[in-house]
Amino acid sequence: MMTRRLKFSAIFAGLGVCATVWIGVDRAFADDTVVNSKHDLSAHGPGPIRAVGETEVCIFCHTPHNGAPETPLWNRTNPRTHYRIYESSTTDARIDQPTGPSKMCLSCHDGSMALGNVLSRPATHPIVMTARTIPPGTSDLTNDLSDDHPIGFRYDRALSNKDRQINPPEVVSRDLPLGVHGEMHCTTCHDPHDNELGDFLRVSDQMSAICVSCHNLDGWSHGSHATNRKRTPDRVVDPGERLKYSSVRDNGCMNCHKIHSARGRERLLRSHREEENCLNCHSGGVASFNIAADVGKRSGHLGKLRTGVHDPEESAFTMRRHSECVDCHNPHAAQPDSVGLVRGTLGQTVKGPNRHVKGITLAGTDIDNSTFLYEICFKCHGDSVARTRRGDSRQVTQSNTRLEFQTSNPSFHPVAGPRRNPDVVSLIAPLRVGSVVSCADCHNSDNARAMGGSGANGPHGSIYEPLLVRNYDTADFTAESASAYALCYGCHSRDSLLNDDSFPLHRRHVVDLRTPCSACHDAHGINRSQGNSTNHGSLINFDLSIVSTADTPAGRRIEYADNGRFAGSCTLTCHGVTHFNFPYLNAARGGTTARARNLLGGIGR
Repeated sequence: MMTRRLKFSAIFAGLGVCATVWIGVDRAFADDTVVNSKHDLSAHGPGPIRAVGETEVCIFCHTPHNGAPETPLWNRTNPRTHYRIYESSTTDARIDQPTGPSKMCLSCHDGSMALGNVLSRPATHPIVMTARTIPPGTSDLTNDLSDDHPIGFRYDRALSNKDRQINPPEVVSRDLPLGVHGEMHCTTCHDPHDNELGDFLRVSDQMSAICVSCHNLDGWSHGSHATNRKRTPDRVVDPGERLKYSSVRDNGCMNCHKIHSARGRERLLRSHREEENCLNCHSGGVASFNIAADVGKRSGHLGKLRTGVHDPEESAFTMRRHSECVDCHNPHAAQPDSVGLVRGTLGQTVKGPNRHVKGITLAGTDIDNSTFLYEICFKCHGDSVARTRRGDSRQVTQSNTRLEFQTSNPSFHPVAGPRRNPDVVSLIAPLRVGSVVSCADCHNSDNARAMGGSGANGPHGSIYEPLLVRNYDTADFTAESASAYALCYGCHSRDSLLNDDSFPLHRRHVVDLRTPCSACHDAHGINRSQGNSTNHGSLINFDLSIVSTADTPAGRRIEYADNGRFAGSCTLTCHGVTHFNFPYLNAARGGTTARARNLLGGIGR
């Protein structure tokens, strides 16, 4: 009996022998050869598409005599079709029209040529088949190859030098043969004579073994999609198609990509909507957390509102406004985030979910691998022409967050670096003067695990606008409570603030007069090109919808002046009361002046 590893080439010399000899091979091992595989189109073949009476197996592709001149023993006429080929902004290869072995495959698989038309038979008497051509479906690639893995390009050292995430050709397994000039063909991945691994693959696709033979993706070997053993039972990835294997790890690349007939043509994504490739699993069905529910909240990074605009090669400065999962996450490198409840700061360096993600530095230059979380945020919220414009009206207006967080600014929240302001005495441990916080300390999902909730960490979506982890009321005449300013009280002690430990009139303003924190303070910072430390220290940047100018001998003015530690004055109009060089002092410095007490005593009566 013939052994399991018998290859078609070993018996090719016996091509003229009647194929009935081959049918005698043990059926259990038959997929090692063409016999009984999907390429067995004889009358004894296993599929619904087969010959009506022809019993020879090899004749559909090969003939021992008078074969096609361009290919020895080839029994078909290659198509003359002009194909639409694969295109992608991330492809460094020059992709040409299919040639050689690829055209041989397409003589059946483009669905245009009759399966029974072979050169060894007269054109007037083709082999009669149950179907004239391959019917529409996964085997019919059509003349549109833009949704299939590219072929017809030279895989050489020049290509791997351009794209560092492509292995040099000499590293690629010998089980994946290139063409005579180093071209990528259908036959690089598929052996039409051996279906032992399924889909006529030369190397198994389990755990993406065939993919990583060529693709050397940053962070893949330790990433979640390569290592996670979570089950994917009956996970539908396309209409009518289920994932091939039972776990995330075993499916690997196939969780998101489809090698042939991909709905998302560029980069061969399974879904046309980028976010659906992620949310198919990250909706609580496979992944641990329901990100789909988060992004659909009142305020969220909801990708489906702007479909099809993300591009890995886009410029952060000129890109159109959009929000996709892959703007913040690299699905090839992402790892789990084990951060639980943290009191105060989440820290600034990138963690597992954000590994190998592009960003913009504090200096405004683009980088391929962000070191700090804020660098990822700056891609959209920094210099981008598509950045979100502020809806409030401030004395100093700035929508570029990168400029607001500069450590040389007169005042700033310490996101990009520490701020050593001795006036800040209300911080809750472990925070202290000189601590550095994260964008995610304020902007995060309202049920984030790092903030005491049970959901996923990260600014996916929140019930509090603008994507805040806790409530922050900014309307005038808000009644003070722990919930009204929960965002501020997450880091700043409510008792300290209302005890007037730094500013002697905090309680009077916030509790008695119901003036919101935002009336005076601008949370991000004031850029040095727009303000100075005398007038804009302590994040003072008045909200002009609440505070207005005051008539003074020098004209209409709105101004804060820092007069030293715990001391200052204001010139403005608020709640109908005009302040002109209105002074205040901390209790440790002698308390509020009699003039200040008298003036404030009349407000709100």
